[in-house]
Amino acid sequence: MVYCFKRIETQSVLECVSAGGGVAPSFFFFFLFKKRDAVTFDPQRVSADMELPPLLFLSFCFLTLSGRTFAAESGPPDSRVIVMEDNDVILPCSLSTNQNIEKELFVWKKEGTVPLKEVFMFDPSTYNKGQDDEFKGRVSHFPEQLKYGNASIRMNKTKLEDQGNYTCSFPVMQPSVKTSRIELVVGAASHPSVTNLEEEDHWALLECDVKNASPEPSVEWWDSKNQTILSEKPQVSKIGDRFSITLKATVKKTDRYRCVATQKEIYHQAQKQIYIRLSGDRSGTGMMRATIVSVIFGIIGIVVV
Repeated sequence: MVYCFKRIETQSVLECVSAGGGVAPSFFFFFLFKKRDAVTFDPQRVSADMELPPLLFLSFCFLTLSGRTFAAESGPPDSRVIVMEDNDVILPCSLSTNQNIEKELFVWKKEGTVPLKEVFMFDPSTYNKGQDDEFKGRVSHFPEQLKYGNASIRMNKTKLEDQGNYTCSFPVMQPSVKTSRIELVVGAASHPSVTNLEEEDHWALLECDVKNASPEPSVEWWDSKNQTILSEKPQVSKIGDRFSITLKATVKKTDRYRCVATQKEIYHQAQKQIYIRLSGDRSGTGMMRATIVSVIFGIIGIVVV
């Protein structure tokens, strides 16, 4: 798998103003924002009697910068990692230059909350490895790989709640901030269970149960020829991110039937088989067996005579 990482270039407010092209006098903004950038600027210190056009221009400028600064958190992920719950997973992050990062600060965060959850932080100055409580004791890095520019982390015993987008960044690295985004997909699978609920001479009612699966699986009944059987409407219940599904189907011939649960998002499929022999079946397998029995007894009768 190839991982592509985006480079986000920093840009000062002065540069943004210069790109405005005549909206307001450039010397005015140069004076106002001298030695300030988009990160350190405090809008509360701007005079309240500022003219409206420059103020509107500033608002546009900050929105533009914000879009550039946080583009990594709104665009598509650089790569996607899939894992089943309770398993361990590695979230990849490395510099294309392979430069030594043993003395560099790098931070892993999870998107979706304000402020972002801190998954892992490596600070060489204090050897501090900060983490939110939900990640403590479960997330670690690879110390021996830092010299090769590898800032990947390992997450142990993944949970469904771990699913989401993660960012790996080097906030103080010069000349630019380097950020990568990983989408982590955590799946939970359950093998189907099948039951013959009721049976008569010419039909049988089958039931398939799939419990606590995530993401929601599609459930079908198949015959021995891998043909989908007409079934009742599935009964679906949901608790949190987990789905439980019950699917019933009435079959009318002797055959082997399979309940198949498919989760395309995590490339997972599970199935359970059941054999049904209908005493009143006179077609297909049932008819063949009846014919064989008749022929055998016919031969026996001829021999006896």
